[in-house]
Amino acid sequence: MKTFILCGGFGTRIDHEGKLKAKPMVRIGHKPILMHIVENYIKQGYNDFVFCLGHKSNTIINYFLKENKKNITILEKKKNLIKFSFILNKNKFTGNLIYTGLNTGTGGRIKKAYKKLKLDEDIMLTYGDGLSNVSIKKLIKFHYKNRSEVTMTAVRPKQRYGVLKLNKNKVKFFDNSNKKTDVYINGGFFVISKNAIKKIKDSNTYWEIEPLKYFLRQKKLYAFKHEGFWKSLDTLKDKNDFNQMFQKNKKPWIV
Repeated sequence: MKTFILCGGFGTRIDHEGKLKAKPMVRIGHKPILMHIVENYIKQGYNDFVFCLGHKSNTIINYFLKENKKNITILEKKKNLIKFSFILNKNKFTGNLIYTGLNTGTGGRIKKAYKKLKLDEDIMLTYGDGLSNVSIKKLIKFHYKNRSEVTMTAVRPKQRYGVLKLNKNKVKFFDNSNKKTDVYINGGFFVISKNAIKKIKDSNTYWEIEPLKYFLRQKKLYAFKHEGFWKSLDTLKDKNDFNQMFQKNKKPWIV
């Protein structure tokens, strides 16, 4: 099963690095966050990737083709598509670099890449800016057991701000801890049926809006709860947090 990774984000809230390169190219330790994501899938037995490119796509292409030319073998090259094999830490994987447009919606990126490769199969999907130690094998098993059209990973992020409970205008409770919230959010790491791809209308479609709401109404949208590590790279603080973990050799995203 192929893993689609959305790589079109702008990353302008991170720092100067985020303005110069595609968001998935922001480094954690000695390599981009994108390669940490890829490495986690490979460790779990999944080594076929589709990179849906957009903003600063050249920085991702250059990373593979120029910065790591000793590790790459080009298998096919044509307009908006480069297919290759790559050696990462002695493990081989296949990748497809597909340019899906600058301002294309997330759903549109999936649809364009799927069509470009002439696929007719179920896929996995995740964002190119989040790390987790979620079990992909358990996620896939859950998806097929429930006969789901779309399965997303549900996670509880840590609180970013102090939480208040009020009685009119009087504060009854204040919690400024860094504990997990009680609310589940979309953590990415999807399994998507081939039928669900057909519900992506066009390039302007956002995966998180029309398609997911459709399957919610059809009662074919399932959530795989993950209580382990999950964190996204949205701000400079997130980048610094990730790098502090890496420097201390604490990498909770490793499966």
